[in-house]
Amino acid sequence: MSRTTDIFLTALAPAVWGSTYLVTTEALPEGYPITLATLRALPAGLLLLVLTRRIPLREWLGRIFVLGSLNFALFWVLLFVAAYRLPGGVAATLGSLQAMMVILLAWGWLGTPIRIGAVAAAATGAVGVSLLLIGPEAELDWIGVAAGFGGAASMAAGTVLSRKWQPPVAALSFTAWQLTAGGLILVPVALIMEPSLPALTVTNFAGLLWLGLIGAAATYALWFRGVACLDPATVSMLGMMSPLTAVALGWIWLGQSMDMLQSIGAAIVLLSVWVGQRANAPGRPGNINPPAVSAAAR
Repeated sequence: MSRTTDIFLTALAPAVWGSTYLVTTEALPEGYPITLATLRALPAGLLLLVLTRRIPLREWLGRIFVLGSLNFALFWVLLFVAAYRLPGGVAATLGSLQAMMVILLAWGWLGTPIRIGAVAAAATGAVGVSLLLIGPEAELDWIGVAAGFGGAASMAAGTVLSRKWQPPVAALSFTAWQLTAGGLILVPVALIMEPSLPALTVTNFAGLLWLGLIGAAATYALWFRGVACLDPATVSMLGMMSPLTAVALGWIWLGQSMDMLQSIGAAIVLLSVWVGQRANAPGRPGNINPPAVSAAAR
């Protein structure tokens, strides 16, 4: 496939993740973040394991549990904590720092050069997200800030290590392994730290099915496929599509308003994503092509 197609397919993942806030607030019971993260990860991972019929070799188990923790268990729990303790705009802006973190981690762990254009695009994108989502009434809770920053760092590390540790399997199998590992890590934490869920309604089940099958299994398969065939900085910039979707859904579904400042922020985010893809394109001065991966891994 062409690089443009790879970028488009990868961008679908964060675009769908932008629906998480709407689904969580409108369709799921409140106050059970770890349990809901477990129910999002583990059933989806087990279903993919059944479909792909591939389990990791013994020598891969350690790496898979590290990735499952970074990309799912730790990331989702910190994400929920930040969402509960911070205004959504502040939480999303902290999450947008992930792109800058990926640039630094990819330089340290993969030897990817730091490109001025990519750094500028990542910084500009974070500014655009803050204009898009942070209102004058936003208040800071330092536990929430720490959780938001930690969540961004966890996902950044998981993204770079997912590129560094590429197993010779399809992206769907790689996703299944990580989702299952992340879910297994969360099970004892949920049992110890949270009460039992109340009886779930049809709406609750529909929300969990969306977040598990579409928001986890399908989209993370696209995400890890992109991680395998695109530069890490390119992939991380696409994550800024998530707050754009969240704002669009709030406007369309919940009737929320969108002022001029938010419109400018949205335009800045889109521009920064485009500039980021140009800055990280193979063959441009100072860029190196990503290492080849097997057809199975793609």
